[in-house]
Amino acid sequence: MSIRVVVADDQALVRRGFAMILRVHPDIEVVAEAGTGVEAVDAARLHRPDVILMDIRMPEMDGLEATSRILQEADWGPRVLILTTFDPDEYVYKALRSGASAFVLKDIPPEQLATAVRTVAEGGTLLAPSITRRFIDRFAPRQVANTAVAGRLERLTGREREIMTAVARGASNAEIAEQLVIGAATVKSHVSNILTKLGLRDRIQIVIFAYESGLVEAGDHDVGH
Repeated sequence: MSIRVVVADDQALVRRGFAMILRVHPDIEVVAEAGTGVEAVDAARLHRPDVILMDIRMPEMDGLEATSRILQEADWGPRVLILTTFDPDEYVYKALRSGASAFVLKDIPPEQLATAVRTVAEGGTLLAPSITRRFIDRFAPRQVANTAVAGRLERLTGREREIMTAVARGASNAEIAEQLVIGAATVKSHVSNILTKLGLRDRIQIVIFAYESGLVEAGDHDVGH
């Protein structure tokens, strides 16, 4: 069964370029293209795609609002992959908070685009730990913790909080395993428990939850080298 995709971008050449690249792959079907956020919402309603490639800056309705509307209305579980020019873009955090599953740069090598679509369609995320470190530290809002969100932390064990903190700081499962001297499979199991206990969808939502609950604060640790 093919992966149904909608490509939304206000630049016709970019939009059609992505569509052409994806149409080469027999397991991916581009069911529609959209040049505005409104068109993206309409296309999602009509075609019920598995994945939507969504540009952020579009006329009539931007990609952030379009993403939010699509995911609020959808009853079939579509995934949104944000297209961005910048690394990281100041809007990426907001896009992920709106429910997007991943983001890719518009200069992504053609051979990697189909892989990205497949990864997202299968329920995975595309947010490399190194990118997590950079854009969260720069753009995560410095705000008073949401007390309602913070209260949900009580559902977690001490070890699960440790792992959530590490995930929010951009550590991979392998790095967490090394830091805590436990097996990678154990880390994966803890991450799964965190998702279940907090009603979160994926690793990206763990990162956002950690910051909005006050468990981790932007700028409270060093990054890079």
